Amino acid sequence: MSSLYRNRYIGVAVRGLAMGAADVVPGVSGGTIAFITGIYQELLDSLSRIGPHTLTILFKQGIAAAWRYINGTFLLALFSGVLISIFSLAKVISYLLASYPIVVWGFFFGLILASVVPIARRVPNWTWQCWLALVLGGALAILVSEMRPTEIVATPYTLFFSGALAICAMILPGISGSFILLMIGIYPQVISAVHQMQVSALAWFGAGAVCGLLLFSRLLSWLMHRFPSVTLSFLVGILLGSLKIVWPWKLAAKGVDISGEKLAPMMSNVLPAEFAAVTGQPSFMLGALSAAVAAVLLVLSIEWLHWRHVGNVAHQQ
Repeated sequence: MSSLYRNRYIGVAVRGLAMGAADVVPGVSGGTIAFITGIYQELLDSLSRIGPHTLTILFKQGIAAAWRYINGTFLLALFSGVLISIFSLAKVISYLLASYPIVVWGFFFGLILASVVPIARRVPNWTWQCWLALVLGGALAILVSEMRPTEIVATPYTLFFSGALAICAMILPGISGSFILLMIGIYPQVISAVHQMQVSALAWFGAGAVCGLLLFSRLLSWLMHRFPSVTLSFLVGILLGSLKIVWPWKLAAKGVDISGEKLAPMMSNVLPAEFAAVTGQPSFMLGALSAAVAAVLLVLSIEWLHWRHVGNVAHQQ
């Protein structure tokens, strides 16, 4: 493998690390990271190729041809990064959320807000259908944010379907798979299974995630190719609506026990001044704003580097 391709796949693995870290946080989507780092379309297209036709290529042309057809090296690098991040950063992210929630949510607020720019730029013409899709996407995200946690028993079947549902949300920019897990009441069991390496539970959850990923990615890939402007507009709406979930200043929602980590879905949004008055704690306004600005600069820098890379590749060709 040439140094050019080796460096590219190292970069893909790094993107996977960032996606995994985002997916751990209830309220932030790894799909958002994939989009702003310029690999979202390639991810969808690669996943959508995995199916019966892949087996035909495998038997007729061999493993190497099938591997190239599904863009296997790309997927291996990306999901290796995701898995490494989830298993290594889960405790770190949980600690940061518990210890510095306002600063962490400020960073993700800026990250998601800035992510709207590169996605909206890819819509060539904002027709009425695009604006309608944007409104519907925003409404969906706000509706999801209004959900309150329930509780279900972790059985092989519930773990399987939870994995399928979570992974569908996870690859949508703006809707967090871990948020959905929290809402249906199985998030603590999944995190516990990760920490304690409960192989059986992880296997059922992983099987559901794989099935959901392969099916939903096909739908998204088809929509992105057939109706790109409307689909992108819908994603912009989801991102804008999801800002409600990651607003940094929160108080306990009425009738909800939030002992332990301050998780966004269990709390209500307030202004910084109200937060300080009710809790008697600093609002950490400067820290949250600094984190948000840093996230915005990060996204815009990634976008600039992406287009610079695209320009260089086009020039070399």
